[in-house]
Amino acid sequence: MNHLFALAGLLGVAAITPGPNNLVVLRAAAQAGLRGALPAIAGVVLGGLLLLAVIALGEGSLFAAYPSFQRWIGMAGALYLSWLGAALFFRAIAKGSEDSTLGHGLPISAFGLIGFQFLNPKSWVMVLTALATWPATGLQAHLPLAGLFVLIPSFCLLLWAAFGAWLARRLARPVVRRSVDAVMGTLLVTCAAFLIPLN
Repeated sequence: MNHLFALAGLLGVAAITPGPNNLVVLRAAAQAGLRGALPAIAGVVLGGLLLLAVIALGEGSLFAAYPSFQRWIGMAGALYLSWLGAALFFRAIAKGSEDSTLGHGLPISAFGLIGFQFLNPKSWVMVLTALATWPATGLQAHLPLAGLFVLIPSFCLLLWAAFGAWLARRLARPVVRRSVDAVMGTLLVTCAAFLIPLN
């Protein structure tokens, strides 16, 4: 149960922190409102779930043949996410780190975003880390994990959409952007640390 909470925390922080998916939803909400952002949210969530299913279907036999591989993948994913969190934190406390692109050039249709999840490094890291650190195997045992991959990103992306215009205005301010990045970077490192295999 503690492992499920650690994964939920890590997924929550990863889903709420600024990234390509959040910026696409933010832009869609700013242009067409909450209802107009729903197809983008559905595309991100379904794409992440499809990526999880595709990888989960093949990881059982791979992890059974090479038990240490699961441990090393989990370690690498957790350490990489820790590095991303630390980089976010240190970039936040340095000046001149603002990014105003707000997702320009990224896909906004539901189908485009489903496919985009297979190209999004953040999605791959989250799925591989979650599967490598997930203690259970078999389709039914992955249902709680699939539930997390639906509920948590949906909730976080809805927040980005609901407050899209508000967030866009305030994150443009350097002090607010650096404060949010510092907090999210710290939370990402903390949650990732709980997923590092100890045995």
